[in-house]
Amino acid sequence: MVLAPVILPSNQFDHFYRGGNRIGVLRNGPGGPMRPEEWIAATTTRFGEREMGLSRLPGGEFLRDAIEADPEKWLGKIHLDAFGTSIEILVKLLDPDQRLPVHFHPNKSFARKHLALDHGKTEAWIILDAPEHAKVGLGFVEKMKKDAIYSMVQAKDSAALLASLNMISVKPGDAVLVPAGTAHAIDAGIFVLELQEPTDLSALLEWEGFAVDGLKDGHLGLGFDLVLDSLNYEPLTPDEIGTLIKSSHFTGGEIRSLFTQRADGYFRADVIPGNGERIEAGFGILLLLEGDGVLTTENSGAIAVGHGDALVIPFDAGPWKLTGASGILSRPPLPALAKSAP
Repeated sequence: MVLAPVILPSNQFDHFYRGGNRIGVLRNGPGGPMRPEEWIAATTTRFGEREMGLSRLPGGEFLRDAIEADPEKWLGKIHLDAFGTSIEILVKLLDPDQRLPVHFHPNKSFARKHLALDHGKTEAWIILDAPEHAKVGLGFVEKMKKDAIYSMVQAKDSAALLASLNMISVKPGDAVLVPAGTAHAIDAGIFVLELQEPTDLSALLEWEGFAVDGLKDGHLGLGFDLVLDSLNYEPLTPDEIGTLIKSSHFTGGEIRSLFTQRADGYFRADVIPGNGERIEAGFGILLLLEGDGVLTTENSGAIAVGHGDALVIPFDAGPWKLTGASGILSRPPLPALAKSAP
């Protein structure tokens, strides 16, 4: 039997920061006040958990298990040869009602050496909505030293940590790539579709006012002295920032990439404007942001789709097109580029 695209149920759950109501409205989920994330088509668990975070298909089966049972139909041979049964991507909705703390994520080499994982956590944010003058913190303004950052962490000096970052204004349509090791923060009220490597690795530099014990859970069980070795202390210059940020819009026009080319070794995201343009077969995760329409596949027929639907699209469905509705298609990295992505 040919696999067809599947409209996924909501996968919102509790977290340590406030938010979630806009996710509930968009995805017909439970909303807030402490469910600020939804993991979409996730085959990755929360750090240290056995099942939390995993997405289920409408019948209750974990998507992870369905893919493991028939990987070539879900992922295609080229993907399977390059990556095995890993979908190589984690897609989230983030809806913070409070500023996200200054934190960072290890890269692949650190994760392999110290956590026995194949992936680090380079991530990217697609800004769906944001208050006027909203900002994100991205990388250090000046070269920092490990002992200085460690002192800020121990002193719980949130003001100094924030002051150390480049603060960048963002608006809907902006996409920001955050390389692993980069210290970062997000203002309250910024609604984000996040793509990342398929891990849940976060090291906190501050946690005052958040429902988390940073001394216990803020360092991935490694201790701050070790986990801080995975932080990039070099400044993020304006020229480099320009290679990480791209502005677009979510409707009209042709199919187009939301990220700069630096993201292609980790993940890809395209605006699908709903004009019926052909999209080649491949595993993908589609979030519809506007309109009602039809998704038609070459191998498995057509289904009605609409605003707020999240779908997982298997390779087996074949080439496809979307008419009427528009949204964002998230896809795994290009295999050739993934090999050299740090």
